[in-house]
Amino acid sequence: MAQILINAVTLGSLYLLFALGMSVAWGTIGILNFAHGSFFMFAALSAHFIVQKVALPMPIMVLLGMVVGAVLSVLTQMLVFDPIQRRSTDHHRAELQILVGGIGISSILLAIAQHVTRSVPFGFSNSTFHIEVYELGPLQVSNIQFVILSVAVGMSALTAWWLRSARAGLALRAIGVDSEVATLMGVDRRRLAFGTMAVSGGLAGMAGILLTYYLGSIAAETGDSFLIKAFAAIILGGIGSVTGVITGAMVLALAETIVLTQMSGMWASAVAFGLIFVVLLLRPRGLFGRKEVRRT
Repeated sequence: MAQILINAVTLGSLYLLFALGMSVAWGTIGILNFAHGSFFMFAALSAHFIVQKVALPMPIMVLLGMVVGAVLSVLTQMLVFDPIQRRSTDHHRAELQILVGGIGISSILLAIAQHVTRSVPFGFSNSTFHIEVYELGPLQVSNIQFVILSVAVGMSALTAWWLRSARAGLALRAIGVDSEVATLMGVDRRRLAFGTMAVSGGLAGMAGILLTYYLGSIAAETGDSFLIKAFAAIILGGIGSVTGVITGAMVLALAETIVLTQMSGMWASAVAFGLIFVVLLLRPRGLFGRKEVRRT
């Protein structure tokens, strides 16, 4: 049981790193980015091609993935989401256009990745980082699991502190409550939106690199499956809540791990959507959803 718990927490940490930026962007600047999974995958793919030419250590690979994810996210905001938000006079229509725009960007990146990899899984075989497994009594824990858990704890704490204490974080939360009032008070919504999307894409890229190290390889379609899991974790915990997305990611990962060890992998997605359905019935705002938060 302890080994199952360790594996579940590792998987939940990866879900958390992937979903954290997505949740903050959705809960504050009102962007539900369906291209988030493609940023995650494309960051790992870019690192894969670079590490084939030059053997790099893991910290450089993680940094590289974060840069690729952040650049893709900022470009998407600049070329797709920001023009939609500036030109649209109807909030709900803008949300639908952003959804469609995100799906379009995701489809383009996925098609490019499938073409260049021919749908063959890719990894970091030339990296200087090597997986080592430690025996702790009956338990087995690898060095990449320690890295994933440490990074997830650090990034969650940093994000929570920034949103609650930093001036820019408070301004971002004000946008999530009422963007019009926040703008009248001098908050630069566009600048914060670009910053939020950069951080969100960077976290997605980091998660892509760490997942590839953890599994050994990923496929071009892995980002789409992670997007579904992140969506489930955010809905479970409550949109825009750091505590909520931590809880949602861990509950989802634990449920999936138990299903995988006791039943069949075919039921893993059914568990994710089943949890969404139950939470939407009992708590439409999620476990830690706040009534005062509304998307702009």
